[in-house]
Amino acid sequence: MWTVRHRDRVPPLVWDSVLPALLLLNVVTTYPARELPVAAALTAALALPLVWRRRAPLAVFAAVVAAAFVQWLADVQLPADIALLVALYTAAAHTGRRGTLLAAAVVEGGAVLACLRWTQDGAFLTPFVALSATVVAAAVLGVNVRTGRAYLAAVQERAERLALHQEQQALLAVAEERARITREMHDIVTHNLSVMVALTDAAVYAQHRSPDRATAAMLQISETGRQALTDMRRSLGVLRADEPDAERHPLPGIAQLEALADQMAAAGLPTGLPLTAAPRPRGATARSSSPPRAGSRARYIPQKVRP
Repeated sequence: MWTVRHRDRVPPLVWDSVLPALLLLNVVTTYPARELPVAAALTAALALPLVWRRRAPLAVFAAVVAAAFVQWLADVQLPADIALLVALYTAAAHTGRRGTLLAAAVVEGGAVLACLRWTQDGAFLTPFVALSATVVAAAVLGVNVRTGRAYLAAVQERAERLALHQEQQALLAVAEERARITREMHDIVTHNLSVMVALTDAAVYAQHRSPDRATAAMLQISETGRQALTDMRRSLGVLRADEPDAERHPLPGIAQLEALADQMAAAGLPTGLPLTAAPRPRGATARSSSPPRAGSRARYIPQKVRP
């Protein structure tokens, strides 16, 4: 089945050669041998420039107009006069408003000359109106094609800009996500390492005087390390496609402050978390630069571990 894709594979030069070939074939098959040389020569002069009409629309239009004027001087009527309308359409489709108006005015002048010479019984108005209508139709069709081509080009450019903008937004989102993961990793490492260092110091200090407390501190170090590994795996899980969904639980929020305080207290650091008002629900990554409201306070008081 013939499709637009197959049509696009054919070079434009081949398509533009179809009409000149048909016009020449029509002259060869319909004109008598006595009139054939002049008719064929004028038809070739009118039709053959159309082969290159896409490459040089104004030059082709000028060549066709010149051939039509020679035809008018020779007083020969030909079906190849349609080449004037095709050249006008091409000029309107590939040039600006000024070029279109100039080309239409030239063809309209040719229509006046043709009506003056070849109309019979003084019937000038009817053929002139018909020819003028075809001239206007060809020019308007060319302008519409040019406008549609410009609109499609603008839409394509807008789509390309939108794709570039989306790509830039994606890059910014990736950079922001990396910065967030970096902040989380910093918080996880510094907090858990601080706890583990404090517990290690306490275990070393108490290993001779109180082995039970040293053992408890070592177990707490192990638990803190496992928790740190879990938090790191959760934070870095978004960067790995093979990370199980179970490790992608939500980030800890305000509701986990009590468990954090208990962990710090288990490490031997006196920690207080008095709350005089119910905490409002907020996102895990929410940040605020404003001071806390009166009546609601949370404090963390680390002190040196005593034996």
